[in-house]
Amino acid sequence: MREARAAPEFAGFVATVGPLVARSPRGDGHRVLVLPGFRASDASTRPIRWFLNRLGYRTHGWGLGTNAGPTSHMTDGLRRLVDRLIEADQAPMSLVGWSLGGVYAHGIAEQRPGHVRQVVTLGSPLNYAPRLPATVPATSIYSKSDAVVAYRASLLTSGPLRENVEVRGSHVGLGHNPPVLVVVADRLAQPAGAWTPYQPPRWARPWLPS
Repeated sequence: MREARAAPEFAGFVATVGPLVARSPRGDGHRVLVLPGFRASDASTRPIRWFLNRLGYRTHGWGLGTNAGPTSHMTDGLRRLVDRLIEADQAPMSLVGWSLGGVYAHGIAEQRPGHVRQVVTLGSPLNYAPRLPATVPATSIYSKSDAVVAYRASLLTSGPLRENVEVRGSHVGLGHNPPVLVVVADRLAQPAGAWTPYQPPRWARPWLPS
């Protein structure tokens, strides 16, 4: 029942996305690879990619169909995709991973730390994720009312370049939840090498837990 909130959360996205684009910081054009959750595909990440494109980022879906878990097709395909993007851009990319996609994002950062600008995860079971290199900034966005992934499993161990940001909402709706988009836009807008902990803008504070 708690996950049924995803539908009104999408309605909230549709109603507020224009003002969100207007109020959010502009991107610098760097690549953002967005990875879907278990049993989801690039269709599920279309709203967040649309939003980030409007802010000036170059987003990329994973193009591997439905996320069926860490099969050889998924892991080999993702490795080839990352290598192609690295070769094409010759610049670090940011990774946004939803649920299991966040575990994959941690794996990419572990294998290619010099090519990852930062990692942002949405309701990801990070207790199953590889340990991130200390040089890669990471933000975990989580909801205490997530009915799919227990929120404690999404918490990063505290330390430099690590933070956990709480939002209100369902697991299924994290990719189009307006407060989530506010946090993601803020994190991606940070200049490379100048990461600081998240501080919500005044206008967005009523949306986030105190």
